[in-house]
Amino acid sequence: MVVERASQQGRARVLVASNRGPVSYSLTEDGSGSLTAKRGGGGLVSGLSAIGSGGGDAAEGDAVWVCAALGDGDREAVRRCDGKLAAEDTGGQAVRMLDIPADTFAAAYNGVANSVLWFVHHLLYQTPLEPSFDAEFEQQWASYERYNAAFADALAEEADEGAAVLVQDYHLTLVPGLLRRRRPDLRIGHFSHTPWAPPDYYRMLPDAVARDVLEGILGADRAAFLTRRWARAFADCCAEVLGARVTEIAGENGAAGELEITCAGRTTRVGVHGLGADPDFLRERASRPDVTERIGLLREEIGGGTDGRPRRTIVRVDRTELSKNIVRGLHAYRTLLTDHPEWRERVVHLALAYPSRQDLAVYRDYMTEVSRVADEINGTYGTPGWTPVVLYLKDDFARSLAAYRLADVALVNPIRDGMNLVAKEVPVVSDEGCALVLSREAGAYAELGGDAIVVNPYDVSGTAHALHEALTMEHDVRAERTERLAAAATALPPTRWFLDQLDALRGEDGAAAPQPG
Repeated sequence: MVVERASQQGRARVLVASNRGPVSYSLTEDGSGSLTAKRGGGGLVSGLSAIGSGGGDAAEGDAVWVCAALGDGDREAVRRCDGKLAAEDTGGQAVRMLDIPADTFAAAYNGVANSVLWFVHHLLYQTPLEPSFDAEFEQQWASYERYNAAFADALAEEADEGAAVLVQDYHLTLVPGLLRRRRPDLRIGHFSHTPWAPPDYYRMLPDAVARDVLEGILGADRAAFLTRRWARAFADCCAEVLGARVTEIAGENGAAGELEITCAGRTTRVGVHGLGADPDFLRERASRPDVTERIGLLREEIGGGTDGRPRRTIVRVDRTELSKNIVRGLHAYRTLLTDHPEWRERVVHLALAYPSRQDLAVYRDYMTEVSRVADEINGTYGTPGWTPVVLYLKDDFARSLAAYRLADVALVNPIRDGMNLVAKEVPVVSDEGCALVLSREAGAYAELGGDAIVVNPYDVSGTAHALHEALTMEHDVRAERTERLAAAATALPPTRWFLDQLDALRGEDGAAAPQPG
């Protein structure tokens, strides 16, 4: 189906599609029916803001963000404005929010995106027991197809002739192919924020689903990933599942270049765009009074050692997401206290583990286990004047920044992670320098591994040893490493990440750039 376009007036030259948009709505609790809008941040927000304000060549008003209504407040906002959100709510960005039926959205989002695709790419399945793809999954997959088709329809309607469309992540893998059939004139890109599974693991998906996801992304002119490792895994899946031909394009000065995947008569370019921290935003936000206030409160919680010296802090800040590996991190901390009793009463593990996907039972169970293990450590080792693990389970960005500033050691040990921005943010705002203990399975390892203490995320004893090494690192060495980590972490700030993708999609970047990872 090709969508006819009678008039191009008011259509967008640049479009972004993502499950979550730049603003969310909630109904007030007073029963008045009033809506409260809350704006988000991140690379997409700052990138779209740059277009038309000196950072890009699109005219003001030429960019549109297409997203889904996620809850009752969003759906009510869509009904009141026919999907085109008010500019005062979005910070001036044009946003079209889709009111996809709630049951379709739930089946696509929870049943497929978060319970299947996320699990596959993060290698999370307990394979003796799961997955098991049955009639219920087939119904959920049909919802995922309808959900993606709703996005493709909206993008086809909103896009000007030859417009550039940037589709985001695993929720929308079918959109590029669907949109290509509707609007063959468009320049279409897809960006994956997650890792990509190796072929043997990826092929756990039903054969038809495995093909559909790959063919959907290959509907794009350009597919992009956070590291070369994930891009290569995608290409390997295309070769093994679809029989596609993969060609490596030579980079400059011997650097690894981009990939080209040819399948069913068309070619998709595959590139890498690493995402860094925003140093100006982080440093300004971390200096505000609410962060300073929380630093004081955290210092009271941490306390001082029996030797009169301030206690050291091992900090982690994560969502309670299965791939973040929080429970093994707690076990590693317990091993540290067992193997190195000299650290008892001299160190505190400050664990900020915020709720994630609590509508899924496996995530609720995981959050319960995090609390149980923390309580067990405190019960075993704690004293009246020392709480070994200080655990926070309520999201508080100011407190996260306060913890970043206080950290002597940052523990970032995911089982698998597309990038992990916490690893990049902590060195940027650290007050005294911070030793980074980093999983080799985080995408950030490709850029930060040289100045981090690198761990196998499954090796609890090895992680405990790394924590001891980090705690005993000389201050001067720690400060030097932190400076280098901060420089690497901010080399590709969010706005640049977005605009580089847009330029590459339009073919304005010429030769392939060197690829991290």
